[in-house]
Amino acid sequence: MPGLPPPQGHDLGRRERRKLEVRTRIREAGLARFEDRGIEATKVQDICARADIAHKTFFNHFPTKRHLLREIAQDSLGQLLLDIEEIRKLSAPARDKIHAFFDRIADNAEAAGPMHRELLTEMVHIAHEPGTQHQQAQQLHDAFSALVADGLEAGELTDRYGSEVLTEMLMGAFYVLMFNWANLDNYPLRPHAQATARFLTDSMET
Repeated sequence: MPGLPPPQGHDLGRRERRKLEVRTRIREAGLARFEDRGIEATKVQDICARADIAHKTFFNHFPTKRHLLREIAQDSLGQLLLDIEEIRKLSAPARDKIHAFFDRIADNAEAAGPMHRELLTEMVHIAHEPGTQHQQAQQLHDAFSALVADGLEAGELTDRYGSEVLTEMLMGAFYVLMFNWANLDNYPLRPHAQATARFLTDSMET
């Protein structure tokens, strides 16, 4: 009937949607500021100004700037998992898929802004810290393991060392490249990534 208040569940749903919208706006503003100024140089008030929110509103959603960074880093980790799954679906031999993965690493790095190095470091931390993030580390391991399993099933990768060793070699190479790129000035990521892919596939093929 006209004039009656909406059902309580409807009101709660609207409030939750509003909270989600504000949180998304904060994340988008944080990402934009981080890309423009770098993570350390960006202040919470800069993010609030970009998101057009009160200072208090930020802390209703994120206790600190670092918590916001962690959520953005979790999104980046999710994108990495999607990238690996997309490469798995290519109609190509295992060698080409591994090369495609390391090319994708270089593509993403070249397309990213200056803050990506700090974001990458945070992404690796959250993937492998103990406790609540263990599931994410397992997801990353499983993604690389599935790529290896496809190659083994197709008879394109050697089974002399076992699937776990091959998975660890892929993951280890990825982490070394990312660590060097994040910490060494003028690190030539693309040629190193391409050389790493050649070395791995030469070693892992049947």
